[in-house]
Amino acid sequence: MGAMSAWHWAVVLLVLVLLFGSAKLPAAARGLGRSLRIFKSEMQEMQSDGKQAEPGDAARELPASEQNPTVQNPAASTNPVTPPDKKTA
Repeated sequence: MGAMSAWHWAVVLLVLVLLFGSAKLPAAARGLGRSLRIFKSEMQEMQSDGKQAEPGDAARELPASEQNPTVQNPAASTNPVTPPDKKTA
C-alpha cells in the first residue's frame, strides 16, 4: 500500500492533463528542465568559488603588465576625464 501502482499514476497524469491541458505540459516540463540546469550550473560555480587558489595560480592569472613591476600601466598615464561644466540658469 506504500508504493503507488500504475492506476495511481494514471489518475495523477489524467488530473494534470485536465488541469493544465496537453499543450501547456511540455512547456512546463521545458521550463522546469531549464530551471534545474541553471540551478546546477550555479551550484557548481559556487563550489568552484569556494576552493582556495594555489600559490602558483596567482602569478598565472595576472596580466603581464602587473606581473613585471618595471612595466608601466598604460591606463595610469592617460589624462583623467573631467565632467562638462554645468550651466547655471
